[in-house]
Amino acid sequence: MTRERQELGARGERVAERWLATKGWTILDRRFRSGHRDIDLVAARRDNSSRIIAFVEVKARKSSLFGGPLGAVDWRKQRELCRSARAWTARFGRQGDFYRFDVIGVLFAQDGVRVQHVENAFSVS
Repeated sequence: MTRERQELGARGERVAERWLATKGWTILDRRFRSGHRDIDLVAARRDNSSRIIAFVEVKARKSSLFGGPLGAVDWRKQRELCRSARAWTARFGRQGDFYRFDVIGVLFAQDGVRVQHVENAFSVS
């Protein structure tokens, strides 16, 4: 991966983190690594008496060509995220937590930054 793409990804993750914070989420982990796999953000929010944990994949793009950022989370990426999430829950999970997978697309367009947050983007298979 080129340095420019790495910087774009890091910038997208910062935007996504701020977006989540404005929606009441707390970031528990950034770039959680399990072997060669990683989860961009792990976020938590209280919902009544339970805690929701979102494993968040962030996709940043400069253009919406080729399906935009959300189209990049294919079945292979989903499988890798599930494996990483299992490792995270084995280390840090708590009884009663509710888990889900979210995808946040960040588009850095000429007219500004657009964020698209897809909650429960896919289920564990």
